[in-house]
Amino acid sequence: MADDHTHVQEFFAARAADWDTRFPDDGPAYAAAVAELGLRPGDAVLDAGCGTGRALPPLRSAVGPGGTVLGADLTPAMLDAARRAGRGEHGVLLLADVARLPLRAETLDAVFAAGLIAHLPQPGANLRELARVVRPGGRLALFHPIGRAALAARQGRQITDDDLRAEPSLGPLLAGSGWRMTSYVDEDDRFLALAVRQD
Repeated sequence: MADDHTHVQEFFAARAADWDTRFPDDGPAYAAAVAELGLRPGDAVLDAGCGTGRALPPLRSAVGPGGTVLGADLTPAMLDAARRAGRGEHGVLLLADVARLPLRAETLDAVFAAGLIAHLPQPGANLRELARVVRPGGRLALFHPIGRAALAARQGRQITDDDLRAEPSLGPLLAGSGWRMTSYVDEDDRFLALAVRQD
């Protein structure tokens, strides 16, 4: 586990400073995905693996001033970049591992996770931890601003059927982790899987 964490931290620490400039046009895609999460004023939401905090402004807009927005990330450099971009004012930034969140059970209404699932060392257990902190009936959004095929092309690899984000893989993975997938979209310009926390 420590090796997985070190690898993830090194990967993102090396890219934190220019992350936003590498992907400058993703803001509307984040806002659209947050809108589909169906948050209400006063809700409590976690941005799991928040990175530079690009989802925090639309999450704050969705839950309003009376809501709670948390951003958790394993990489200090990413949280520093979020603060420098002024996104810390939209929520509380936590240096935390999504595999062991410092939150009580069933305290959140929703979790937003952009680009997270590919970096989870134990996807089933890690998704169960996200389910633990969400109330029954709460929601999960697994998002990426481009789809699986476009991401594979960007990374110079082929798309494969055993990808965790492939619908036949993701549905059962979520079901075994306390979630029920309610919608799945994998298009060139976005990936968005929505799920509901089971009782």
